[in-house]
Amino acid sequence: MELCMGVVNGVSMSVVSVNPSPPSRSLLSPRNPISLHPFTSLRPPSSLSRQFQHLQPPPLSRSAVPASPSSSTAVSDDKDQLPADIIVTETREPNSRVKLSIQVPPEVCDDCYKRVMAEFMKQAKVPGFRPGKKVPESILVSHVGKRSVNKATVESILRRTLPHAMSSMTGTPLRDSVRIVTRFPEMEQIYSTLNSLRYEVIVDIAPELKWTPEEGYKNLKVAVELDSDIDAQKASEQELRQRHKSLGALRIVTDRGLQIGDLAVLDISATTIDQDEANVKNIPSAESKGYHFDTEDGDKVVPGFLESIIGIQQGETKSFPLVFPESWTQEELQGVHAQFNVECKELFYRDLPELDDSLAERLLPGGTTLKQVKEVLLQKFQEMEQTAREQAADNAILDQLCKMVEVDIPQSFFEEQGRQLYGAKLLEIQANVKLNDEQLASLSSKKAVDEYLLNQKENITNMIKQSLAVGDIYKRENFQISTEEIVKEVENSIDEFKRQKQDYDEERVRGQVQEILEGAKVLEWLREHAEIQYITR
Repeated sequence: MELCMGVVNGVSMSVVSVNPSPPSRSLLSPRNPISLHPFTSLRPPSSLSRQFQHLQPPPLSRSAVPASPSSSTAVSDDKDQLPADIIVTETREPNSRVKLSIQVPPEVCDDCYKRVMAEFMKQAKVPGFRPGKKVPESILVSHVGKRSVNKATVESILRRTLPHAMSSMTGTPLRDSVRIVTRFPEMEQIYSTLNSLRYEVIVDIAPELKWTPEEGYKNLKVAVELDSDIDAQKASEQELRQRHKSLGALRIVTDRGLQIGDLAVLDISATTIDQDEANVKNIPSAESKGYHFDTEDGDKVVPGFLESIIGIQQGETKSFPLVFPESWTQEELQGVHAQFNVECKELFYRDLPELDDSLAERLLPGGTTLKQVKEVLLQKFQEMEQTAREQAADNAILDQLCKMVEVDIPQSFFEEQGRQLYGAKLLEIQANVKLNDEQLASLSSKKAVDEYLLNQKENITNMIKQSLAVGDIYKRENFQISTEEIVKEVENSIDEFKRQKQDYDEERVRGQVQEILEGAKVLEWLREHAEIQYITR
């Protein structure tokens, strides 16, 4: 039954709607092992980054390091001396990608050949020659095989020349983005024919951010739309009412119809309204059998629903038209004219004890007076309200930052973050629904992931832009995080992992903690310097 009205999370320019949510206990919690936000990837949720309980990539400063290409040749930071210079031609391509065309002269190829032969000489067991003894080159090549020698030589050339080519780049390569695009058989053919080598490599590089206007983040103006549910006074009163109601007993109503304060068990159905009866359709999402409806929750259902059933008695059926509001959470029902049919199956009223000091302990463990209970609840919701206001402001600020930066996002970076977000969603599903092997395999398939990346392209792109913007601000403003802060949060996070008996990598945890703290510091600074207008709906 989906009669309840949810919070509308639509964003109009810089206006963002949110609901309050309590922060987690530690910076990194193993309860949710994959939760991504603007300052980290594949990490649990953080109490310092409440607004980032969703995918976001790590800062490029931590990602922009050379790594291995897709071939078996790894990119190493160590560069040995070459007997001659290689020629590297750099071509910039879209999506922060660079193509390197590398020409290796015969002198370098010969030197690599000699090294390969020397290694074969040490390892090969050639009949008629004792181990370690010099074997004539022609015999050694015949024993090993010309094809094997050429293959090993090409691999040696790649291994020795690729680091030199990478070091000549003007941009900073991203981790695991280096890929040799020239086919290996083609390289073998070139080497065996010309005794030289040509090959091409594509590399994603750290993208450059362009701010419009420059340093516009220093003068942000944002409007934050808050749901009335986060009003601390109102929320605390509702909580007290719910606790009071839980102490009462339900009694069957026998001599009257439905009143405010009652609880009814209803069978509900609805159809669309159309002059042509042939076009009338059922509305499955508005149908429910045995729906427990608390009349004090009338503001959470379709407007007019409560008023239409006031006075209904047990066994009675009422039929009435209603219109789903344009702000309804289900888009397909927004503005729909519907005919509701409601049958009251059971009707109850609450027999509540008098609300006074005698109930304090039952309302709040340790409570002694009703006044104390109210004060404690109000303080709790004031803290939640402040948390929600900060979260709403952060979301609005991030939305503004996203609109102020232009960046050419590398495809490999986009795919990496998208896959991590999909992994987080998949874990969330597994936590709530037990999936069998077939379902898990289907959801984990390449097709499912690719469809997700396509459907969520705008969302993923915006979150990456937010992440890069925040990281850039951190560097521009020369912010610093103390070692004491990092150590404390690392210890708290590790303790949480241990309590949950989950594995962790301390170095990875430390890096994640630092990134989260850095992001939280930037957002705190932005909140202080932004002109924020709060609007309560």
